Amino acid sequence: MRKGNRWLPVLFWTLISFLTLFPIYWLFVISVKPAVELFSTPSVILSDVYWQNYLDVLGDRTLRGYMINSLVISTGNAVLCTLLGFMACYALSRFDLPGKESIFFWTITNRMAPPAVFLLPLFLLLTQVYRIGDFSLADTRTGMILVYCTFNLPFAIWTLRPTLDGIPKELDEAAYVDGASAWKVISEVVFPLARPGLAVTLILTWVFAWNEYLLAATLTNFNARTLTTGLSEYVTTTGTEWGIMAAISVFTLIPALIIFSLVQRHIVTGLTFGAVKG
Repeated sequence: MRKGNRWLPVLFWTLISFLTLFPIYWLFVISVKPAVELFSTPSVILSDVYWQNYLDVLGDRTLRGYMINSLVISTGNAVLCTLLGFMACYALSRFDLPGKESIFFWTITNRMAPPAVFLLPLFLLLTQVYRIGDFSLADTRTGMILVYCTFNLPFAIWTLRPTLDGIPKELDEAAYVDGASAWKVISEVVFPLARPGLAVTLILTWVFAWNEYLLAATLTNFNARTLTTGLSEYVTTTGTEWGIMAAISVFTLIPALIIFSLVQRHIVTGLTFGAVKG
């Protein structure tokens, strides 16, 4: 490769990085400007920093509650989907179940369907079917954790199956020959080897649940509302508070950026695990 051509990939990825990161930079600029400057001087250059939008968000007790709801619902849903997906994929991978390919394809169709299709059935389930006396799952964190399984569990199964298929069955058989029980094979042989795939599944399902808006906005009123739905409350009849909305959006980005930075090396390993199995 000629020396001049070596700079082409650098320029290409620099341009891609700029196009990717510029909206985030612009979002931050909007979040640190007062409302007057947003409309009088719509510049992307950061001159003075106005932190009042962040202080207003942190000082709002309702928004803090939304943030806690987002953390609890996202984490609970990610853990539940990963565990259930692991058990489902272990059964699909290790046992000759009749019609298992059809079962796998059926789970994927749930992920492909638009969320709006499930709104009415999920609303009736939460408010009418899963109801005992005065207790119902409507507008509760537990209810939303289960609702998000509708879309995240199929994704977890789809992500984890190559991982489980990539672990040789001969390892299971060797452990059984040594006298291990089924629980020991799963917990001490399969589970440790599947950790990269489990980490990727846990992270991605957490991000999907954290970013979800439509179901949270439709199926919650106050007790289980999430941070993403809090954005819509700043679009009022008297105007839109763009600065506070941008500050809330920055807060929604922080947990995902921290998690991805901590486990990014597991993501590539998990996504390629089992890809070269013959």
